Amino acid sequence: MKKLGALLLTLLMVFTASAAFAAGSLVVYSPHDADPLQAGLALFQAAYPDIKVEYIAAGTGELLQRVAAESENPLADVLWGGGADSLAAFKPYFQPYVSANDAVIGENFKDAEDLWIGESPLPMVLFYNKTMVTDEEAPKTWEDLLNPKWKGKIAYASPAKSGSAYTQLCTMILAAGGPEGGGWDFVEKFYQNLDGKLQDSSGNCHKLVASGEYAIGVTIEKSAVLYADNPDVAFVYPAQDSAVPDGVAIIKDCPNLDNAKLFVDFVTGLECQKAQNVDWKRRPVRSDLEPQGLVQLADIDLLDYDFDWAATQKEAIIEKWQEIIVNN
Repeated sequence: MKKLGALLLTLLMVFTASAAFAAGSLVVYSPHDADPLQAGLALFQAAYPDIKVEYIAAGTGELLQRVAAESENPLADVLWGGGADSLAAFKPYFQPYVSANDAVIGENFKDAEDLWIGESPLPMVLFYNKTMVTDEEAPKTWEDLLNPKWKGKIAYASPAKSGSAYTQLCTMILAAGGPEGGGWDFVEKFYQNLDGKLQDSSGNCHKLVASGEYAIGVTIEKSAVLYADNPDVAFVYPAQDSAVPDGVAIIKDCPNLDNAKLFVDFVTGLECQKAQNVDWKRRPVRSDLEPQGLVQLADIDLLDYDFDWAATQKEAIIEKWQEIIVNN
C-alpha cells in the first residue's frame, strides 16, 4: 500500500509539474456544437491555466479548407472534431502524433500513420417530430426517406460543408449498393425528395425538426440524445448505419506543437471523455469506458463502412453530389 501511495503521489507531482510549466498559446478549430465545445475547452483550461486558448468554430468542410489554405503559415494548432473520413482526406495537412492514450483506443478508431485520432464514435440517426410523424410511419431505413410524403420535409445538411453530412452521404451510397451498384441512383432520388433544400450545418437539422419546421432530420446521435426530455421528438438508428468517429488532429507545422499534443492527450483522456459522455452524451472512444445513456454499438445495425473510399475519393464524391444538385 505504501508503494502504491508513493507511486500515485509521484504521478500527481509529475502531472502538477507538467501543468505548471505548460504555458503559451493554443488555437483550436472545431465544428463541435457550442456547449460541448465550450465545456471541453473549459476543462482543458482548468488543467492548464497558463495556456491561452483561442478557438474558431465552423463547419468541418470550411475548417478543413481553411487549414489547407493556411498550410504555408498555419494559424491553428489542432482540429478537434469532424468525421474521421473527412480528416483523412486532408492528411497531408496534419502531422503524426501517438497519443498518451493510444493503448485504449482501437485500431479502427485511429489513422494507421497516426495523422488523426478518433475521439468519439458517431452513429447516424433519423430524427423526427412526433407531432408531425407517428412512431409507426417514422423512417426506419435510408430507403424510407424516399417516400413521396416526406418531399420537402427532410432536414439535411450540405455534405460539402458538414463532415457528418458527408459521412451520411457515403453511408447512404454504401447501404444502397455502393457507388457502382445503385448508390448514386438512390442519392439522386433522395436529393429530389429534399426539394432542393439543404442546411449549411448539420447542427441546424435537429433544431429545425424540434421546432416543427421539418418533420424529419438526418443527424447524429450526440445531437438527438440531448432531446431525451422532449416528448415531441424521437429518433431511430437506421438499418445499415455507420459509426465513423469524430477525430482530432494536429495541424502540420503548427505554431504551438507541445500544447497541441497536450490537447490531443486531454480530449482522449479519462476526464474529458467521461465529462463529454455524461454531460453531452458523446460516445467515448476509450475501450476502458462504457458509454452512459447510449445503446451499445454492438446493438446497432452497422454496415461495413468503406473508410478508404470515403477518404480518398472525397473530392470526386462531392463533385458527383454537386452534379446531382445542378441537374435536379
